[in-house]
Amino acid sequence: MKLGGLKTLTIAAVVVLAGCSQIHQHKGVVIDPQLASAIQPGVDNKDSVEKSLGRPSFVGEFTPNEWYYVSRDVNQVAFRNPKVVRQTVLIVRFDPKGNVASVQRTGKELVMNVEPTKRSTPTLGRQKSFFEELFGNIGSVGAPGLPTGGGPQQ
Repeated sequence: MKLGGLKTLTIAAVVVLAGCSQIHQHKGVVIDPQLASAIQPGVDNKDSVEKSLGRPSFVGEFTPNEWYYVSRDVNQVAFRNPKVVRQTVLIVRFDPKGNVASVQRTGKELVMNVEPTKRSTPTLGRQKSFFEELFGNIGSVGAPGLPTGGGPQQ
């Protein structure tokens, strides 16, 4: 094998292997453990929590007095689905007056993998093959005896 062919083969191998590299990503907020542990029920309120941790990732839809801070680290290899390596959810609950009622921390145990079902829904009607679907309308456009959808026929 010539030297030029060896270089080409080496470059091709590097390009192929680079596509299989692992990607590390951090998603969500960066939760500082010291600031999060400093939040005290009965002492802090919405303003002090926002100054300490920033705006929440999201607020409860049905319970606006719950703030969620979500932090997630994921790894992904090539084109595979990302896998959750580490997740922290900090839930801060407030009383009706806006004071902190409780602080709860959860982890990766709440991550849920949802697998789509492979079942199909049966439908009424005739099953058409691929070629019937593809070529089924040939000759039917403008054919006599078929409704045209235009005005009244004379």
